[in-house]
Amino acid sequence: MASRKVVVVGAGIVGCALADELTLRGLTDVTVLEQGPLFATGGSSSHAPGLVFQTNPSRTMSRLAQYTVDKYVELGCFDQVGSLEVATTPERLAELHRRHGFATSWGIPARLLNASSSRRLYPLLGDSVLGGLHVPGDGLARAVPAGEAQALRAQARGAVFHPYSRVVSIAVEDGRVTGVQTPDAFFPADIVVSCAGFWGPSVGTLAQVQIPLLPMAHQYAHTSSVGTPPSVILRHQDQDLYFRAYDDGHLGVGSYLHEPMPIDVDAIEDSTLAFTPASFASSWDAARDLLPVLTGATVESGFNGVFSFTPDGFPLLGESPSVRGFWSAEAVWVTHSAGVGRAVAEWIVDGRPSLDLHECDLNRFHESQLSPAYVHERSVRGFVEVYDILHPLDPPSVRNVRTSAFHPRQVALGAVFGEGAGWERPLWYESNAASSPLCSAHQWSPPSDPSSTALTSSFTAGSAQDSTASAPSGQEAAGQGGGDCRCAEQRGRERDSWSGKHWSPIAATEARITREQVAVYDMTPLMRLEVVGPVSFLQGLTTNNVDKPVGTVVYTLLLDHAGGILSDITVARLGENRFQVGVNGMLDLHWLREHAPDGVAIRDITGGTCGLGVWGPLARELVAPLTDIDVSHQAFGYFKARQGHIGTVPVTMLRVSYVGELGWEIYASADQGLKLWDTLFEAGAGLGVIPAGRAAFNSLRLEKGYRLWGTDMTPEDDPYQSGLGFAVRLDSGDFVGRAALADRAEPERKLTCLVLEDEGCVPMGKEPVFVSGTAIGFVTSAAYGHTIGSPIAYAWLPTSAAAPGTSVQIGYFDRLLSATVAAEPLVDPRMERIRR
Repeated sequence: MASRKVVVVGAGIVGCALADELTLRGLTDVTVLEQGPLFATGGSSSHAPGLVFQTNPSRTMSRLAQYTVDKYVELGCFDQVGSLEVATTPERLAELHRRHGFATSWGIPARLLNASSSRRLYPLLGDSVLGGLHVPGDGLARAVPAGEAQALRAQARGAVFHPYSRVVSIAVEDGRVTGVQTPDAFFPADIVVSCAGFWGPSVGTLAQVQIPLLPMAHQYAHTSSVGTPPSVILRHQDQDLYFRAYDDGHLGVGSYLHEPMPIDVDAIEDSTLAFTPASFASSWDAARDLLPVLTGATVESGFNGVFSFTPDGFPLLGESPSVRGFWSAEAVWVTHSAGVGRAVAEWIVDGRPSLDLHECDLNRFHESQLSPAYVHERSVRGFVEVYDILHPLDPPSVRNVRTSAFHPRQVALGAVFGEGAGWERPLWYESNAASSPLCSAHQWSPPSDPSSTALTSSFTAGSAQDSTASAPSGQEAAGQGGGDCRCAEQRGRERDSWSGKHWSPIAATEARITREQVAVYDMTPLMRLEVVGPVSFLQGLTTNNVDKPVGTVVYTLLLDHAGGILSDITVARLGENRFQVGVNGMLDLHWLREHAPDGVAIRDITGGTCGLGVWGPLARELVAPLTDIDVSHQAFGYFKARQGHIGTVPVTMLRVSYVGELGWEIYASADQGLKLWDTLFEAGAGLGVIPAGRAAFNSLRLEKGYRLWGTDMTPEDDPYQSGLGFAVRLDSGDFVGRAALADRAEPERKLTCLVLEDEGCVPMGKEPVFVSGTAIGFVTSAAYGHTIGSPIAYAWLPTSAAAPGTSVQIGYFDRLLSATVAAEPLVDPRMERIRR
């Protein structure tokens, strides 16, 4: 371990943090190369105002920030002055309640303030403020001293820092880095980590590794003195502004309100560009509206500072699969710097980080999401939306990147699309409104313009109560899902306007018809791999016994060496040495390829194929007359696979179901997709077959207790905690992670099913869960259960609170929703429907 040579490119705050964390773990042969001076290098760390707000919708990002705060406090490089986020609109006030929920879920002390309490904390505020969110542990990181302090610790353990050492080339032999060249020297390396900030793409190019980020300029101004401003850091997200105080009485004002300013890094030498006053004019007006004291002040100086944005707003961490030994720790803000340093160091030294980093993994993007145009547009949109109120289901700005073979038919049927991993995915179909009695206002007709649509009803809330800083929620939050129209009762419960956004009561119809008749779901976006090679390869990587006869499907797990769940997958054995493997995304593909020995071939077949889930009590009646495969239960049992034809279309059929009903996943080549769709729907007209979308799908899968990797469980969770112990066969031979599971104690926490009593509000995930007023866990997934007639949530809870019948409460904006722990699954626990 200690013999490995590491070269870190960049001595900004991230590079220094990484060097410190690597040497702390015994990897002391570390060289840090910096193109500028130490430690005010000229990169983003040098000009960063240092404001640290720990609360984030992402649990991982919040915990990276929490570690950063703890470490910099210990180093004496953090001023824990607290933060205040203020609301000047009812919508933002409701959002602060939601953010308070995130803080509670992630263990960050925070409190909501009414308008008068907000002004007491920050007396410069004007009368426009309705309330605020105060986080006492937030504050100001002094980025350059923090970098230097960490560098000094690393140097004391053996690390060497070289200023004015620009990397001009990276040596790669046989797909692995071997060293780094500067104008003056060559540095041998087993591992090279790019911590170059917005210069990261240039460093990546030297190793022929794409670093998908966009450098953007962001305005920051220094005002004239305003006396003695409060030390607490302030954020005014309604106008894309933040503020900090300086000892001399000046205020720093940062703005995202101006137009996006993408930067060509080849044209600049430093991260601070000339200030553009004209671009700051609207920001200055908004700042003076919030803080009347600025009416008599002026902007004395400013700059446009360059930093990094990515297509999804997350950092780019991890090792390249194409050039082994080349690592990225890019697009990291000061807020998360020490946390990222620790996580990447753990990853390098121990083989896995202690935190779930799948959202941040460099390799999470499909190649279709890596084009310069895609990276530019999504990153620019990320800048525009950085302080916006974003719904979990809000679609991205770049659409139709990947569409299934069925897309023309879906558009013609009024599909409302969401997006996932670049795929257009129907949420529901407006054509199914006709399946319930509707008023004339809700009758559907085919669109004259066959383009995809999206539900865009806005979340609005009523007036705030200054005495309690309350935010309206539930049915009081202006606009119930169905408005005044009562026909919605025929299709599903009405919802509050937040959980009703990007949702339609049509989903209730689609769920009901799936349970009662038959529905067709587009499963194309489920990533499929063809694996050719001996079964021992998959047997050694998965928890279940996949060495079953040809024609068998097995649900199994990929684990890391510590027993954490990397993914849940299905393995269909189509031949003695040929398998179709359903995985969760690009990270699974890279994991399998990383571990594949000679003689094993792995190919992503998703883009060249398509798939439909045909599910419901009438699924067999629909499929049987169309196929040359015997689909009787005796001939084609549950978790079996067969190949044959549907009409004239060659297909692979898997007897599996993610909705808990009889049926099959049916896969064909993409060129046969429309024929497959048309064959099924023409034959199924008499059975009442309908297309159904993700909204119904999610409801049905939660009623059956089916997990969603990355949401319900991650590498931080083991199979027994996650309720997936049935997919582990310790007696099936050795596999990655087996040793860690063999001695695993009784879980102290469990993924737990909750049934809510309040039918008007449906959690969206990440809300805190309380017992007797104490926060004990958080929600992962939730949906309205149309079969059981109540909302369902899954949550991580202590085992002591996970017994069926336990009463809990879920924090939802400004209210608590009553719920009860329930035994799972909620529907068909004896699995009779799915095995008929």
